[in-house]
Amino acid sequence: MEKFEDITNKINEFEKIIQYTFKDKNNIILALTHSSYANEYKNQKLRSNERLEFLGDTVLNMIISEEIYTKYNDLSEGEMTKFRSNVICEASLAECAKNLNIGKYLLLGKGEENTGGRQRASILSDAVEALIGALYLDAGLEKAKSFVLAQMGEMIEKSIKGIIFMDYKTQLQEILQRGSEKKVAYEIIDEKGPDHDKIFVSQVKINGKPAGKGKGKTKKEAEQMAAKETIKTLENHI
Repeated sequence: MEKFEDITNKINEFEKIIQYTFKDKNNIILALTHSSYANEYKNQKLRSNERLEFLGDTVLNMIISEEIYTKYNDLSEGEMTKFRSNVICEASLAECAKNLNIGKYLLLGKGEENTGGRQRASILSDAVEALIGALYLDAGLEKAKSFVLAQMGEMIEKSIKGIIFMDYKTQLQEILQRGSEKKVAYEIIDEKGPDHDKIFVSQVKINGKPAGKGKGKTKKEAEQMAAKETIKTLENHI
């Protein structure tokens, strides 16, 4: 387990990066505590950042929604939803985390540490949401808002201009949720080319029925392209 002095030094260093000193240090420690660390030291009765991440996700959604709503008043509800999804997706949050070097300051279990957890996008994006939740608890909505817009304001503009990563899988899920509940699944149906230059083909299935297909150099990229094609098909039938 990390020494108290080491954790304190980490917190002090990270507070300088985010330009905010927490009144209650428990908030920032909790935000940086991954479940692997809490599980590894169960006898210390530590809590992970998962609940705080839940709160931060809600706060983040509200802040980004309000910013898009007030700043871009010519957008439709569907367009606002799409652009918000691009900004708060895992890839965008992980980029934000890397800009803050948040991975360096996480409290991780040894197993997660040894398998590259400090660079894992899912862990980084969750930590950013937990940090937003911590700021909200420690200093209120305005502080959380100023932090989010300072870190992600440019991403909103890039999303509007169409030059940010497009999270088509999330968009497809949100489109389908507007009607009756539908189950979406992705299946890699083909692989082409040599190992060093492989192309994957993914197919979307909605309620078990084949929908759009997409190609990519990774399985994730193929799934995104398949979701994109499915969205196009659905939009053409609206």
